[in-house]
Amino acid sequence: MPLSSLSRSIAGEVAIVTGAASGMGRATAHLFGDEGARVALIDINEEPLLKVCKEMTDEGYDAKAWVLDLSDRDAITGVITDIGNHFGGIDILVNNAGISIPSPIDSDEYPEAWDKVLSVLLTAQVITIRAALPFIRKSPHGRIVNIASTEGLGATKFGSPYTAAKTGVIGLTRSMAVELGPERITCNCICPGPINTGMTAAILPEHKAIFARRRTALKRYAEPEEVAHGTLSLVLPASQYITGVTLPVDGGLTIKNA
Repeated sequence: MPLSSLSRSIAGEVAIVTGAASGMGRATAHLFGDEGARVALIDINEEPLLKVCKEMTDEGYDAKAWVLDLSDRDAITGVITDIGNHFGGIDILVNNAGISIPSPIDSDEYPEAWDKVLSVLLTAQVITIRAALPFIRKSPHGRIVNIASTEGLGATKFGSPYTAAKTGVIGLTRSMAVELGPERITCNCICPGPINTGMTAAILPEHKAIFARRRTALKRYAEPEEVAHGTLSLVLPASQYITGVTLPVDGGLTIKNA
């Protein structure tokens, strides 16, 4: 008699990935498709979003795209409901979409940066979870993964809106894990470190190399797929006793003293 009785397959499950048009979101969507999931892609950028959707459908994956501005609270509820109705349910929600607007606290632009960043990075996750819950509650193993950042575990100057939002995501995850645990819904958090995405594309390669050698144990930036595999591990049916976890995917950045 085999010891293992828990499934490590998400084949046939319905997964929502926000920020799916690029970077970690695109990698996560593709990986979930590789694993047989039915994937709802959400992003504000229509052209790259449709390109990712075509990539997936051309490979034979069951994927569909929804263009959505996550700062529009009413629109979030409508899109999530449409996704649930289209696929006949929702099993997995990955709140991945992100923006960053660096701003000194005494700048004229700071209030606008604060409102926009908190709206997309934190409030949108709350609204998306609320909209998805009626469907996730019907899943035999509902999974929520919120993407935060190592900036939620530390800080960089001029980034207080981003740091505050990502710290809030970690707190939201813990609270949702406690609240939804009795319903067998898990809620976990990924904290990516230095990753090669659009958000870091403006950093010169030589500066990335210097930072990675100095700050990370693995001495390099990660690729988006490496974060996606961390996310996948948390949404597996077998991961039913993992909840409220904050998982750094950072090459050892947060544990390296020197």
